[in-house]
Amino acid sequence: MASMSRRAAVTIQDLAGEGIMLAAGGRAILLQVANRGVGHGVADHSDFAYRAVDRLRTTMTYIYAVVYGTDEERAAVIRMVNKAHAKVRSDDYNAFDPQLQLWVAATLYESAVTLYERVFGALDDANADALYREYAILGTALQVPDGLWPRDRAEFAAYWKREIDGVEVDAKVRAVSRDLFHPVRAPLLIRANLPAYRWLTTGLLPERLRQQFELPWNERDRRRFDRVMTLASWVYPRIPRVVRHAPRSVYLWDMRRRLRSRGSLSA
Repeated sequence: MASMSRRAAVTIQDLAGEGIMLAAGGRAILLQVANRGVGHGVADHSDFAYRAVDRLRTTMTYIYAVVYGTDEERAAVIRMVNKAHAKVRSDDYNAFDPQLQLWVAATLYESAVTLYERVFGALDDANADALYREYAILGTALQVPDGLWPRDRAEFAAYWKREIDGVEVDAKVRAVSRDLFHPVRAPLLIRANLPAYRWLTTGLLPERLRQQFELPWNERDRRRFDRVMTLASWVYPRIPRVVRHAPRSVYLWDMRRRLRSRGSLSA
């Protein structure tokens, strides 16, 4: 793996722009819906089977706008997310619940850092602490109060363990996960790559969540996954940065095009 000792400190702008972070998207989504409130909200109010690609577009647009956008672009994408969340309410859950928003932001941070360190090598403590503080913006932009984001990485680790240990995925949430990997409507290229993406997402999940989602995984899968990650850690960092960050450029271009032509980020 790449050595951190020879590399400048990694910032949120460095990490979030890496195209390989798209590979962590499925993991983050499954972690999000594993929370009963989020999962049931998605099941009852989101047409996942038909709009899985749109959900990925919304998530990536949100991340890139918050991290790289202007104040006006950031405000526009936050309005888009809030509009989508406004209808996700019932007696049991509310998409504006700060605790649910905290969980969503936490999955984005934890999934990104988990994959980044698998590919680039472990961050040193000082860099990891600074990066953690920067990632709070993904939560506070989603109306998570500043004081609710865990104070430091140790506090976050305790929060994360408590939440993961308490997850109980039910049939309703498992149906959402099936829709994610078997969308009714998606471009042919995406559908053709979904088996590989499903397998990669399964490998990146904590073991307990694999079992909860009833995703098949065996020793042969584990060995193959480890080989793929080892290969990625050797090949990916050697790709020119402009190529690695190309998905970020495409999503930002798409966001700015929609803002210019429509004045909003409506689909």
